[in-house]
Amino acid sequence: MRILLPMLLLVHAGYSFAAHGYALWGDLQYPAGFSQFAYVNAAAPKGGELRLVSNLRVSTFDKYNPFTVKGSAPAYLSGLMFDSLLASSLDETSAGYGLLAQDVTVSDDRLNATFRLRPEARFHNGEPVRALDVKHSFAMLMGEFASPGYRTALEDLASVDVVDPLTVRFRFKRPNRELPLTVGGFPIFSHRWGEVGGVLKPFDQVVMDIPIGSGPYKIGPVVFGKDITYVRDPNYWAKNLNVRKGTANFDRITVKIYKDSTARLEALKAGEFDLMRFFSAGDWARRVNGRKFDSGELVKAEFKHRLPTGFQSYVLNTRRSQLQDVRVRQALGLAIDFEWMSRQMFYGAYQRVQGLFGNTDCQASGIPDPAQLALLEPWRSRIPQAVFGPMAQAPRTDGDGSLRGNLRLAQKLLKEAGWTYRDGALRNTQNDVFELEYLDSAETGARTVGPWARNLEKLGVKLTFRPVDFALYQQRLQKFEFDITSIAYQGTHNPGQEFADLFGSKAAKQEDSGNFSGVQSPAIDALVTRMTQANSKAELLPACRALDRVISHSHYLIPQWSASTHRLVYNDWRLSRPEQMPPYAQGETWAIDTWWAK
Repeated sequence: MRILLPMLLLVHAGYSFAAHGYALWGDLQYPAGFSQFAYVNAAAPKGGELRLVSNLRVSTFDKYNPFTVKGSAPAYLSGLMFDSLLASSLDETSAGYGLLAQDVTVSDDRLNATFRLRPEARFHNGEPVRALDVKHSFAMLMGEFASPGYRTALEDLASVDVVDPLTVRFRFKRPNRELPLTVGGFPIFSHRWGEVGGVLKPFDQVVMDIPIGSGPYKIGPVVFGKDITYVRDPNYWAKNLNVRKGTANFDRITVKIYKDSTARLEALKAGEFDLMRFFSAGDWARRVNGRKFDSGELVKAEFKHRLPTGFQSYVLNTRRSQLQDVRVRQALGLAIDFEWMSRQMFYGAYQRVQGLFGNTDCQASGIPDPAQLALLEPWRSRIPQAVFGPMAQAPRTDGDGSLRGNLRLAQKLLKEAGWTYRDGALRNTQNDVFELEYLDSAETGARTVGPWARNLEKLGVKLTFRPVDFALYQQRLQKFEFDITSIAYQGTHNPGQEFADLFGSKAAKQEDSGNFSGVQSPAIDALVTRMTQANSKAELLPACRALDRVISHSHYLIPQWSASTHRLVYNDWRLSRPEQMPPYAQGETWAIDTWWAK
């Protein structure tokens, strides 16, 4: 399963004067001159080592540049080595405070945002961070060699202008609430990264060049195929800054790499590393045990959060002819028996995903209100008519529902779409047999796909599970060479331009974009535009809720499941932590940022 992390982290400004930070829709929680974030221990001692396991599925890495298309970079590199203009807080949504920038001004017409850099900001090579470096970073990220998601997010960025050595101004093509937020959250690196003999290499050739960032860590010892160690920079320029107090407490952070999940679990039990986040309900319920747990050295804990549920899903690639009919896609979803899986496989640990925006104000429910209808009516002939009724709900097999009833409805939908069972197989009018391939990079996915495949077999649909090496899996995803796969989309409280990469028509034609389902819908394009151009929450909510309805009723995605807690195992003899986890933190990144060594 590929995990897509959200690219937009921070803030939006509606002011025409310089401020220490921005909140998307209201006041900032922390006033100017605040001393530290409330959830950190500013007196936490520095030192020691945090040993953890990679959060990526790759079994190795082959580059230090996390921004280009080809290859795999080490886990956590971007967050540890690169600072951004603004830093997010973990106890409020969509708020950010000056990091590289000491203040930011957004014009009244929202057509430009000006950031004034801190004179003391330094890169790892000791050189100051200047407006030239900011301009260079954005030029590289918007260039042909960077992952296309950056270009999509910055589509409305007209220019990056160097006003003076410490001032950079971003000019926008049109008012867009996301752009001050987006540029504030992007990584900044030195214009000398990749320079050889005074000549800068093309960005796709900046591969094993040690990154020149300004973050709290540098690359230390590396054993390829086994682990990488990041070492804390004792001269980190922002170590006493309010947004950095109580963070980056470990002298070393070693990220270990294992070939498979079984090896990771056994290594944890053997004490080879100190922290691991669990995504498998079966492992958590049955296999997280042993001598070190009995002694209290390893602690098994769940931390509640208030993050969006996200929309982890089976993705149906509509570039495939057999998946282009919405009735077919709906029929495939009807064959999933989540309630049985919850009882037999998940130990009741998960809830079914509902739409794109679960656990946020953008989640659609009931029937469309007048504001949503005003956005949907112009597209009535080009979107499913079900959009104008009750919000789509994942089918159930308990209560009033049953698997038998769902399969009978699926059979009816398939027949309406031209698929009937004859000559021993489900066939269309061209006599094509209905066969699909589920692409995955690990055989562990077969456990959850197997019950679905058996139910589809009752409809005459043949679903083949195809595990491949991760490098091949990644390549096939980049080229959209699959029928069905799983994607763990991260949720957001404030959706915007990133949804053009996930569901925009332009992104559907760009290799390595996030539009895996191949959506090409002018209605969806228009709704994404309305979201990004909203000037208030009152304008945002109808647009994102309408988008939720259109995507859900189009059945591009078959919803999977989510958890309301972070499940962590940590070494209590080696690590200390703040008493409470901030509500909007990710589990392992909370530990990396704010825990400390005993």
